[in-house]
Amino acid sequence: MIFNLKETLTVTMILFAVIDIIGSIPILIEVRKKAGHIHAEKATVVSFLLMLIFLFVGQSILEIIGIDVGSFAIAGAIILFFIALEMITGIQIYRDQNAKTASIIPIAFPLIAGAGTMTTLISLKAAYTTQSIVTAICLNVLLVYLVLKNTQRIEERIGQGGIDIIRKVFGVILLAMAVKLFRANAGI
Repeated sequence: MIFNLKETLTVTMILFAVIDIIGSIPILIEVRKKAGHIHAEKATVVSFLLMLIFLFVGQSILEIIGIDVGSFAIAGAIILFFIALEMITGIQIYRDQNAKTASIIPIAFPLIAGAGTMTTLISLKAAYTTQSIVTAICLNVLLVYLVLKNTQRIEERIGQGGIDIIRKVFGVILLAMAVKLFRANAGI
């Protein structure tokens, strides 16, 4: 099988847009403040494994437990909806009693390897080679790791005012993405 650079770049950009790690910076900063620390390695590895597992057996797993991809995407949309509401209103909805899991939930899932990413992987599998998709996942996970590892530096550079603005703007964008994901899968 010959490596197709154009296809790989296309898939990489699609996943980059869906994962939206840059737009997630305000959420990551907020989670870091609540948990005290983000385990970048742990979140990255779990995200990577979730994406690979879902790429290869996700649709089969959903079928076995009787959940269609649309229902899975709607559940993810609802989670994204509540995260967006937290960002916009500043009211804390999600209360993690065990801050040690913050690197897994909500960062690895559903923020990075959430319903949108997983649904996209199933769609990409129908149109692109597995080699291109796996390479694109690797490239995106590398970027995710770099952002997770540097959230404190990013926060210091843009300051609290910048964070507040970005949080509100990306909260509205995330809310719109949640509504779009919901509508597309609810047939509205």
